[in-house]
Amino acid sequence: MIKIIPILINILIVGLFLYSKLLPYKDKLNPKFKKIFEFFNSLFSPIFNFLKNIIKPFQVGLGLSVDMSQIVLLIIFLMLLNFF
Repeated sequence: MIKIIPILINILIVGLFLYSKLLPYKDKLNPKFKKIFEFFNSLFSPIFNFLKNIIKPFQVGLGLSVDMSQIVLLIIFLMLLNFF
């Protein structure tokens, strides 16, 4: 069981990366990949909604800000990976 947890965390990290890259193009995905995307969307959307209430976007320029919820979730996953 302990050896499975790092594999699952790595899958979540890759899923988070692909989710963030494919989010603008979710309407153009093939049905096979859309199901996978929807799975990760069902995992990450509630987490992002919760984190957006706690962590505000970081302003990096005039009218330009970065959503920190994805970065915070990545840091949490990396810390969990280091823990196991």
